[in-house]
Amino acid sequence: MDKMWAGRFSKALNKEADDFNSSIHFDNRMYKQDIIGSIVHAKMLGDKGIISHDEKAQIINGLSGILEDIESGSLAFNMDAEDIHMFIESELTKRIGDAGKRLHTARSRNDQVALDIRLHLAAQCEEIGKLILNLIEAIKDKAAQNTDAIMPGYTHLQRAQPITFAHHILTYAFMLKRDFERISDAVNRMMSQSPIGSCALAGTTYDTDRYFEAEHLGFSGISLNSIDGVSDRDFCLELLSDYAIIMMHLSRFSEEIILWSSWEFKFVELDDSYTTGSSIMPQKKNSDMAELVRGKTGRVYGDLMALLTTLKGLPLAYNKDMQEDKEAIFDAVDTVKKCLSIFAPMVATMSVLKDNMYKAAGEGFINATDLADYLVKKGMPFRTAYKHVGEIVGYCIKNGYVLENLPLEKYKEFDSSFTEDLYNEISLETCVNKRISAGSTGPESVKTQIDYITEFLNEKGIH
Repeated sequence: MDKMWAGRFSKALNKEADDFNSSIHFDNRMYKQDIIGSIVHAKMLGDKGIISHDEKAQIINGLSGILEDIESGSLAFNMDAEDIHMFIESELTKRIGDAGKRLHTARSRNDQVALDIRLHLAAQCEEIGKLILNLIEAIKDKAAQNTDAIMPGYTHLQRAQPITFAHHILTYAFMLKRDFERISDAVNRMMSQSPIGSCALAGTTYDTDRYFEAEHLGFSGISLNSIDGVSDRDFCLELLSDYAIIMMHLSRFSEEIILWSSWEFKFVELDDSYTTGSSIMPQKKNSDMAELVRGKTGRVYGDLMALLTTLKGLPLAYNKDMQEDKEAIFDAVDTVKKCLSIFAPMVATMSVLKDNMYKAAGEGFINATDLADYLVKKGMPFRTAYKHVGEIVGYCIKNGYVLENLPLEKYKEFDSSFTEDLYNEISLETCVNKRISAGSTGPESVKTQIDYITEFLNEKGIH
């Protein structure tokens, strides 16, 4: 296939070099954005009198036909083409003749690809946003079903204080809400500066209307510096960073699901449709989906580091190194979408084993802080109460007691202010129900959290 830029050269590109240089095998996914951008560019050229109205009409009809044929499957990508831009332009010229050769007036592949990738990523972010909302909804629903499920809360992976399962998993809803907002913010920034019309780097001598193209392509403005327009890939890095944070959140959730579904915890059981077995151990039920999400997190981190490394030493403006942006960002997009898609139904079908959680909460002295608070309410300074309770816990461990079954007489040996009401004060239900501070594990606070997430989802069209 002849290259559009072949006029300067006296011999053909080496086949291996051609394959190495080509990006059609991964940038063909931007065909729709490339065609949409070209249609708007043709409209602008025609309206400004840079090409004739007849040529504009031919180009628009030709591009519309190409888009229809690609989406119907009747037109396959030519993998000998250098990139998606050259494939579309070559196919257009084949269909409408010389008018197709006028399409590239007043633009370069440098600003064309900068446009295409923005448009493509904006569409992908919309899909990712919907998947995030679906997962938030699954978490919210699971929380609403388990507001009474008392479990140990952990710090340092040691049992710390009693909480509800609803309170715990709602944490991930709030993490994912921030993820949704970060991506939305990134898209708004990305779509604030249309690069088309920057051309190779210096702009053009034609009297173009960049604002027309920006407005019709969904941008709120244009890049005011043409060099920045073609060399900027900050938006890719920002999205990759956002994707990495999403994966970090999913990985943390995965780690807990993996722990909770083990026999050592047995707090939850994953549905059979989201687990696998062993080829040799018939008793095994493995949380492979969660483990894969945890593993794929490193892959997205790698995509971010790869692009940061690619860009760190590049002089202005465009360099071929920047072709490496697409494989990294596309891989991250695909990975995040797959992980989010599998996570929501995995959470939705997960069984919560409340009795096992409650039993675990009854061990480990996780109501010790509440016992100290009991003494504080009787007038004792907290640090003094803390010391007394520490001594009581030490005695219980040494003698096989827990706080709930240590006799009152023994309590009084540590401090005479203990009375029979202490047992009610340190029950797991009381420990949870008396958490009245905003954002706490108390039932009113958890209800407020669920309502807040529900309202957020409703605002985003998830009912």
